[in-house]
Amino acid sequence: MNSRTLPVAFLLAVSAVPLCGQPGQVGGPVVGFVFDGSAAALRPILGIPGASTLGAPLDAGFGMSWAVVAPRQDSAIVSDSSGALHLLRLGSGIAEVRCSACPATAGAAVFSPSGTAVALYEAGRVQILTGLPDAPVPGANFEVVRPSRAARGGAPAPGMALSDDGAWLLVSAPGSADLLAANGGPRQLLRTGAYPLVAFAAGGHDAAVADPGRGVLTVIRDVAGASVEQSLIALGGIRHARALAFSGDGARLFLAIPAEQSVSAIEIASGTVKTAACDCSPALLTAMGKVLRLNETGAGPLWLLDGEAAAEPRLVFVPAAQ
Repeated sequence: MNSRTLPVAFLLAVSAVPLCGQPGQVGGPVVGFVFDGSAAALRPILGIPGASTLGAPLDAGFGMSWAVVAPRQDSAIVSDSSGALHLLRLGSGIAEVRCSACPATAGAAVFSPSGTAVALYEAGRVQILTGLPDAPVPGANFEVVRPSRAARGGAPAPGMALSDDGAWLLVSAPGSADLLAANGGPRQLLRTGAYPLVAFAAGGHDAAVADPGRGVLTVIRDVAGASVEQSLIALGGIRHARALAFSGDGARLFLAIPAEQSVSAIEIASGTVKTAACDCSPALLTAMGKVLRLNETGAGPLWLLDGEAAAEPRLVFVPAAQ
């Protein structure tokens, strides 16, 4: 990955090379960043959840074909229009991190829950990078069965999940959730009825698997060790779920169910389920700091889930860009 040396009006880190000036440079509170395919650029979400707008596209000096932003909104993996891969540092603007460990291209990227590691998928292989965002180093390199919905386009799809230390990769395979490790071959973590949804909790090795084929949601404590299973619910909505994620504190699980236009929040300790209806078809649960993004940018609003601020999950929207 080639670094850039164009001037910019901010400094992010000594390892980051500034890109060219930003007409949409960020000021004030920022919820996070989102990729806008029509603008081929990242846009900031300005304000606070429930009172926010999409800001002007940030100028990275090149057009983006896809981008995946880290959960803490401090970095992004980006593919430009030629297919070349870039690691960007985000703050009041954009700077490129020198990344000799980065592969030249990738078809999809999946960050760990805290964004300290990333899995880069390309043509049946996954390259792990750790030490993000400022000091990326190569981790394990796996050959994998094609993950469900991890197609070219950078989608942070539920086909893969990565632990924060970059040591463990969960892959959604036909009829099972498979676990891969740097120091050992793949093993079947859980047998399922179809392609499952998989997720890791932040800061450890607890994982969750939603089995749409059987309508069962399972938490696995310490996949690297005891692998103690806890079955939470057998719920019809799981059969139509499209995304699964832990809350930041690991106390809840969320399921996005577009067919029912809703998001379910499940308390892991008690198994209590609460549902929030959405005037949308939520197909994502992409972490953006303390909220989760439910859809991509487009003609309609961008929907966010504030699942930790209150006892009831709260949905808010960001108006579509003019």
